[in-house]
Amino acid sequence: MEATKRTETAEGLGSTTRRDNWWLEPMLVAIGFGLFIVYATWRALEGQYYEWGPYLSPFYSPKLSFDWWKWSPAILILWIPAGFRATCYYYRKAYYRAYFLDPPACSVGHFGGHNYCGENSFPFILQNLHRYMFYLATIVLAFLWYDVFLAFNWNGSFGCGVGTLVMLANVLFLSAYTFGCHAWRHLVGGKLDCFSCTSGTQTQFKLWEVVTKLNEHHMFWAWVSLFSVGFTDFYIRMVSTGAIQDIRLF
Repeated sequence: MEATKRTETAEGLGSTTRRDNWWLEPMLVAIGFGLFIVYATWRALEGQYYEWGPYLSPFYSPKLSFDWWKWSPAILILWIPAGFRATCYYYRKAYYRAYFLDPPACSVGHFGGHNYCGENSFPFILQNLHRYMFYLATIVLAFLWYDVFLAFNWNGSFGCGVGTLVMLANVLFLSAYTFGCHAWRHLVGGKLDCFSCTSGTQTQFKLWEVVTKLNEHHMFWAWVSLFSVGFTDFYIRMVSTGAIQDIRLF
């Protein structure tokens, strides 16, 4: 085993016998995630063009306003979904590979050699906050669902625009991502030793099966919801600035 370790260390970063384009996935992740971070940071600091008619950008929900806060209200909110995604089990793998190169892919020489010590020291020990970020993210998600309800209210009457459907699709994708979370799957049924012992545990098992189906496609929901939340904010900003016109469907 020691001989194997010395050989792997000598090979260095990026060394591999793989013949496929192993570098493509981490490169695309780095670009895609990086672009979203730049856009979200810009929008969080912009502090305007986040509301139009019954629409409210997900970056600014819940809508907060305090006399003592002189900066963009999004700063008070976005740390919650950002923290939830940053500590997400899938995203950890994605950005560890894309940004830390540790490892960049399976069977590929990685940065840092054999000094990996898990998530037991700072700052990686903060990844253990994921369950608590899930609780907070669920509260934010509830506000986003309420925003969709308000988006069907047009001056006191029921109505629907393209923006309403954009917001609805966004919360559906966010819900699939949030409730497909590994932490939620464990809370639902991962701690049980027997699923059939009582009617309560049988119900939990059925719920666990639904969550498991979502969890099996956690990566898909993670990226679709990341795109949808960014697009929803972008759409509302474009309508708010007058760059495009929202179409009233009914």
